[in-house]
Amino acid sequence: MIGIYFSGTGNSKHCIETFLQAYSTQFKMPPLQSFSIESILADENQLLNQLARHDEIALCYPIQYSNLPKIVRDFIVGHAELWEGKRIFIIATMALFSGDGAGLAARLLKKYGAHIIGGLHLKMPDCIGDEKVLKRPLDINKKLVADAKNKINETVLALQKGNPPQEGLGLMYHLVGLFGQRLYFYNKTRHYTDKLKIDASKCIGCGKCATLCPMNNITLQNKIAFSSDQCTMCYRCVSNCPKEAITLLGKQVFEQSKIEKYL
Repeated sequence: MIGIYFSGTGNSKHCIETFLQAYSTQFKMPPLQSFSIESILADENQLLNQLARHDEIALCYPIQYSNLPKIVRDFIVGHAELWEGKRIFIIATMALFSGDGAGLAARLLKKYGAHIIGGLHLKMPDCIGDEKVLKRPLDINKKLVADAKNKINETVLALQKGNPPQEGLGLMYHLVGLFGQRLYFYNKTRHYTDKLKIDASKCIGCGKCATLCPMNNITLQNKIAFSSDQCTMCYRCVSNCPKEAITLLGKQVFEQSKIEKYL
């Protein structure tokens, strides 16, 4: 098995690594590798070589507005020929109940010939750091991460017994996801966004945001960061700016929600 993931503030990266570690331990295998989508896009030969050697894939990504992040959808569609015959287990991380988080990718992958082994939904700390209403106390976020680890361990045992969870898969999950948020916020994830805001009066031109952006959406001009229209709403820049100069949905950063805070 090999892991492929997209992660903004580190939730999905942490979950896929925890899953693969538990999987290799339970099945008495050597350590399993995982690759981020952007690292694969930077060197697609790496993807081809790795997938050629593995029939089973664990795919992990966050949910946005009960939908796939645009970068994840584009990755799956853009590599349609690679999924034929692959057995894929899908892990979706989310702040709230998404309905069919795992099913979103499952339906796409099935179109391209993949066999979906199962689906797992993991509740994690919310990455949206510029909306106060979405923020939870630190102890609650730490408990979410600990609970997710326990659920991952239970899932690996279920896989070993041949009874993997099917969370997010099937018609009822689909209907809940569709009518829960997706219909109301459909356009939020249909395109990349130009709504990222950088406060030039706070920006110190360190370039950290530009380096971390998976879309190369941020550039430095005269030592000030500027954003374009290709933001995939991962909140990586918002959570790592040393001066809290970047916002997306809100107007003020209330918390920089990096996974390291909750471990």
